[in-house]
Amino acid sequence: MAGLRPVRRQAVADEALVRSLYEEHGRAMLAYATQLTRDRAAAEDVVQEALVRAWRHPDSLVNGKGSVRGWLLTVVRNIVTDTVRARRARPTEVAESPTDVATERDHADQVVNSMVVMDALNRLSREHREVLEQVYLLGSTVAEAAKALGIPPGTVKSRSYYALRALRDIAGRPAGVERSAS
Repeated sequence: MAGLRPVRRQAVADEALVRSLYEEHGRAMLAYATQLTRDRAAAEDVVQEALVRAWRHPDSLVNGKGSVRGWLLTVVRNIVTDTVRARRARPTEVAESPTDVATERDHADQVVNSMVVMDALNRLSREHREVLEQVYLLGSTVAEAAKALGIPPGTVKSRSYYALRALRDIAGRPAGVERSAS
């Protein structure tokens, strides 16, 4: 247990050293880093890294060579220089393209679906096909379709019901296969 006491005392002393360095030189370091980076957030990161380096190398601060502030500002400049060099060393980063980029979809499925629907419509009776064309393709209301076709609205409703039912039956069978008599 006696061996832990000096280590703890050293950690407290190191923490006190970093706190005093920040209190005394933090503003000057931040101003210098901001001037170099032209970015407040990046400057704060640089100051933090400089204080971490001071904490890791406390002997550099008390070796009697030059001022502490000079050493800290040199460390700030070196960190900024290293960051700039690192950015230049790697290729320019390209922003990731959005995931919902407008791409041209393959329209083959649409063509096949259109062909299937056209084939199914051609297999319907003329009356059923005319009602579906009026209501679904031209967007007519029941009254408008009735007027255009010259039939009562009730007939438009029943023909559209039976036409859709016939389309479902036709869509369930491959072309050329007729409905068996059950």
